[in-house]
Amino acid sequence: MSAMSDFRRVTDHFSTSPQISLADVAEAKRQGFTTVINNRPDGEVPGQPTSLEIAQAARDAGLEYFHIPVVGMPGQTQVEQMREAVLAAQGPVLGFCRSGTRTINTWALGEAMDRARPVDELVQLGRAAGYDLAGVLGA
Repeated sequence: MSAMSDFRRVTDHFSTSPQISLADVAEAKRQGFTTVINNRPDGEVPGQPTSLEIAQAARDAGLEYFHIPVVGMPGQTQVEQMREAVLAAQGPVLGFCRSGTRTINTWALGEAMDRARPVDELVQLGRAAGYDLAGVLGA
């Protein structure tokens, strides 16, 4: 449906993406995602959809929606909120920010914190999705 969507699969349960459009929310539903997590603060750049607009599109599509804004490196609270949202999801999760980097960093820190996956596996998963997690994970 949306040629603009750039959903990058990290695991069977988690994908990341650069900024999504309102149309991408319906595309996410079509592709089987059950939850959308927005890691982008409102108003970072003119014209980006607001959290409220994406929340409404998610509700309209029957998706769970979380807004966990991250500026720079994620803090402990954001890492924990992200981890809880991903663990609670009833199916695949799509997280996004401007480029997808803050989203995958926040997710990976939660995985490492819970020792859900070894750091070297997280670095490999990130690399396969087009992100370098070595620095953020201290690998």
